Amino acid sequence: MKADLFKRLFKAIFSEDIVSLKKIANIIIHEERELGHGKLADSLEHISVTEKPRFSTQGDKPANGNGLGISSLPSSKRDNSQLVSFVSREMLKHHMVLPQDVENRLLSIEKEYAARERLGKYNLTPKRKILLHGSPGCGKTLSAERIAWNLGLPLLKVRFDALLSSYFGESASNLRAVFDYCKKEPVVLLLDECDFIAKSRVSTQDVGEVPRIVNMLLTLLDEYNAPGLVIATTNLRIQLDEALFRRFDDVIEIPMPQVEEREKLLKMTLSAIAIDKSVNLHNIAEKMDGYSYANVVLTAERAAKYSILAGNKNVRFADFEQAITEGLKF
Repeated sequence: MKADLFKRLFKAIFSEDIVSLKKIANIIIHEERELGHGKLADSLEHISVTEKPRFSTQGDKPANGNGLGISSLPSSKRDNSQLVSFVSREMLKHHMVLPQDVENRLLSIEKEYAARERLGKYNLTPKRKILLHGSPGCGKTLSAERIAWNLGLPLLKVRFDALLSSYFGESASNLRAVFDYCKKEPVVLLLDECDFIAKSRVSTQDVGEVPRIVNMLLTLLDEYNAPGLVIATTNLRIQLDEALFRRFDDVIEIPMPQVEEREKLLKMTLSAIAIDKSVNLHNIAEKMDGYSYANVVLTAERAAKYSILAGNKNVRFADFEQAITEGLKF
C-alpha cells in the first residue's frame, strides 16, 4: 500500500469520515485484484457489501444515492465466490476521444436514460441494452465506464471465471442470479468480452453448457426490465450468435482511431508534461497508422518516461521515435 494511501486511511479513521473510508476500501480491493490476489479481493468485497454500519454519518451514501452496498452482490451458491466485480466511481475511466458519429451515439444513450421519465409519459423507453464491438484496445470497455460515469451509476463487471461452471446448468443459474440482482439496483452491468459465453450455437460443437448459457442470455435479454443498463462488448462479432444482435437496442462499432483522434489522444495523454516545440504531433499521429487507442496511449506514456528518465523537461521527437520503435517489437 502506498504511503499516501496510509495517510488518507489514518485521516479518515480519526476524523470518522465513513465516506472516505469506503473509497479507500474500494481502492484497496481494486489494487489487490490487479495484483492477482483474487480470493483476498473477493473476501474484502464481500465484507464491504454485507457489513451494515453500526452508526450513521451525515452524507454516508453512495454518490448515486441508490443504496448500493446494502444488499449483497450476487455470488455462486456452490462456493460463495462473487459473480461480479464492483467498480467504484473513482476507478472509472471516462476521458475519451472518439469519432463524432460514435460520440453522438453514446451521448444519445446517456440523454435517453437521463430523460427516461419524460419518455415514459409517451410510452417510450430509453436504450438500455447496448452491444459495443470492434478491435482490441479501441475503447469498448472504456465506453462502458464513461457511460456509467456520466449517468452516475455504479458499474458491475461480470466475472466469467466465477460464473462459468462445469456442473450441469450452474452457469446459466449464475447468469440469472446476476440479472436478478440488477432488478434491485440501477447499475451498468458490463458483459466484457461477451463472446466468452455468447458463441454461436451453430459453430460450437459443445452440446453442454455453451448452448445452454447462450439460450439463458437470450432469455434474460428478452426479459430485461431493470432500472439500469446492460452493456456487452466483443472483439469477435462474427462468432457471436446471430440471435443475440436482435436483443440489443443499439449495436455500435468502435472503430480504430484515425489520425485526428490519434493526435487528440496524444495531447490528452501528455497534458501533464511539456512537449518540445520542434515536435509535430500531427506527424507523430500519422506514424501511428493502425494503432489502437490503447497503443497510442501506451506509446505516448512510453515517450514521456524516456524523457523524464533522461532528465529532460520536454518530450522530444527522439523520445517518440524510440517509443514507436520499441512498440513495434511487441
